[in-house]
Amino acid sequence: MDSRDPRTLITLARQSGETDRPEPLDLGARVRDLRKGLGWTLEQAAKEAGLARSTLSKIENGLMSPTYDALKKLAVGLDISVPQLFTPPEQDQVTGRMTVTRVDEGAAHPTATYEHEMLASQLTNKKMLPYRARVRARQMEEFDGWVRHDGEEFLYVLTGVIRLYTEFYEPVEMRRGDSAYYDASMGHNVVSVSADDATILWVTSLV
Repeated sequence: MDSRDPRTLITLARQSGETDRPEPLDLGARVRDLRKGLGWTLEQAAKEAGLARSTLSKIENGLMSPTYDALKKLAVGLDISVPQLFTPPEQDQVTGRMTVTRVDEGAAHPTATYEHEMLASQLTNKKMLPYRARVRARQMEEFDGWVRHDGEEFLYVLTGVIRLYTEFYEPVEMRRGDSAYYDASMGHNVVSVSADDATILWVTSLV
């Protein structure tokens, strides 16, 4: 690794006991994976941990080494112990985990422009975030700017007609059965152009 790399690597002994061949752990990546596993934005995680968003961003990107006090706040905010921050996730294991969300059993998160129904909300540490959304917005002016977040996103129209606005492309009108896959860090918004609120399925990657 480049000696100029600012990331702090914490060395852990292999669980097999081969202490002469330590496994490096990127603390920033570990914190980011834990946050995304909870489906939280930087703002949400920073609020839960009582840290500034900029501080958490620097920790995740290896631009600063957190104090022990910051580590304790992170652990409390993520609802884990401090040692778990330094414990790498188990690899190559079939977990066999599964959950079924029945119709209207998803966790509701209404906003001014969308009514989200979070699916598979019982599972933690997901690699994707699935949710159904009722699109309330009818025009771009109803949004407070572009929506942007990490990862990639898949959109599938369930009912009605929508118009997908993106930062770098012309608006696209989409009907039931149409789908789109795009970079979620690119500004994007969806409005309903049908008489009734349209409904869509959204799946967002968390890694």
